[in-house]
Amino acid sequence: MTRLKKTELEISDDQFPVVGIGASAGGLKAISRFLKAIPPKSGIAYVFVQHLSPDHESSLPKLLQKISKIPVHQITDDIHLEPDNFYVIPENKIVTATDGVLKLSSLDDKRYKVKVIDRFFSSLAIVHQGYAIGVVLSGSLNDGTLGLEAIKAYGGITFAQDEDSAEYNEMPASAIKAKTVDFVLNPEKIAVHLLTINAPFYNNHINPSEDKGSRDEAVFKQILTLLRVRRGVDFSFYKSSTLKRRIVRRMALKGTDKPKSIYPFCAKKRTNRTRYTMTCSFLLLIFSVTRTSSKPCVPLCSLRS
Repeated sequence: MTRLKKTELEISDDQFPVVGIGASAGGLKAISRFLKAIPPKSGIAYVFVQHLSPDHESSLPKLLQKISKIPVHQITDDIHLEPDNFYVIPENKIVTATDGVLKLSSLDDKRYKVKVIDRFFSSLAIVHQGYAIGVVLSGSLNDGTLGLEAIKAYGGITFAQDEDSAEYNEMPASAIKAKTVDFVLNPEKIAVHLLTINAPFYNNHINPSEDKGSRDEAVFKQILTLLRVRRGVDFSFYKSSTLKRRIVRRMALKGTDKPKSIYPFCAKKRTNRTRYTMTCSFLLLIFSVTRTSSKPCVPLCSLRS
């Protein structure tokens, strides 16, 4: 796979999730099931990258628009991402994410060398970091596995289609075997879980509640204060939105959508060794995307003291 250079990409300022969806054989049925479950308003942008024949014009946008509640676009060079829109890769192209924009390049004779899903997922991870979400649906071989690994490393959340619902299980199975997948579900349940994860952010945006927002903000501050006091790790120099997304990732993995539910997990009294392990696990979710700050954070090795 042609490797992306991190220096070629800049972190996006967009404050909404971008879901990258990869599929190959059997992908039309899977993405149709997924798209039918997406409501008109979710606050999320969706980008679908499927292996397509380079010699035939793709009719995917027209087919998917018939069943979609949100606008479906074929990707053109420099198209801007917007929430509540669905973007589809054209035939014979490679797509990469830049700052809120999708870039196209010609696949041509590279089609046997470039894994288009891995390449897009990797760019998505670098640019959108904690706002990146990766989904691998039905397909053969293993495209998408390395891309999901990148998304997870940069703080995003990853999904794979379950074996029972996938027509071709090799792609999802490869990602699951590599331990790069957070959730294994059928296409409809993947869509529902995405909405659940994003609900705290989206609902606060469209229906702002000063009391609820203040309570959640207080809980976030309590979690960061707890880490500073107990483990000597100060995150006050880092972007609050980035830290919140990272805490929300931990909430998602714990099966809760309420910030206050994660605080007892952090605050509970434990043995030194257990508390050290818990803290390392929690901090690993934060360090991978806070490396852009000019203020260094305390390294994990210092927690051993």
